[in-house]
Amino acid sequence: MTDNVSAEQLRLFIERIERLEEEKRGIADDIKDVYGEAKSTGFDSKTMRKIVGLRKMEKHHRDEADALLETYRNALGLV
Repeated sequence: MTDNVSAEQLRLFIERIERLEEEKRGIADDIKDVYGEAKSTGFDSKTMRKIVGLRKMEKHHRDEADALLETYRNALGLV
């Protein structure tokens, strides 16, 4: 009896994960479409992706990343 309950629980978890993975693919496609639309109106999608990433970061992490990038650029003469 325990094996049947565990197997049923496992099956339900797997099915939920599969449904969520499908939703995730759909959302990823929607995001790709938005970037494509922005690109077609003249925006640079690569830069937009960087901005989205920066907006996810907390300010102090952004500041640290900016300072490190500036240090590396200076070290390589890319000023």
